[in-house]
Amino acid sequence: MKQSDIFRDNADNCLQLAERADGQPAHKRYSRMADAWTALANEQDWLDGEIPPLAVHTAPRRRA
Repeated sequence: MKQSDIFRDNADNCLQLAERADGQPAHKRYSRMADAWTALANEQDWLDGEIPPLAVHTAPRRRA
């Protein structure tokens, strides 16, 4: 199993915990944890060469 798949499993677990959470603070905490695990999985995919880096578009330079 790839490392990024493990991270995504952790994100899924956090989402399940968020659904069963008692109260808004716990729900938000688990949801943020799921977002963090997902971001980490995406980063790992990039590091492993699974996905290309995002192209950065810059605004054209103005001439003075």
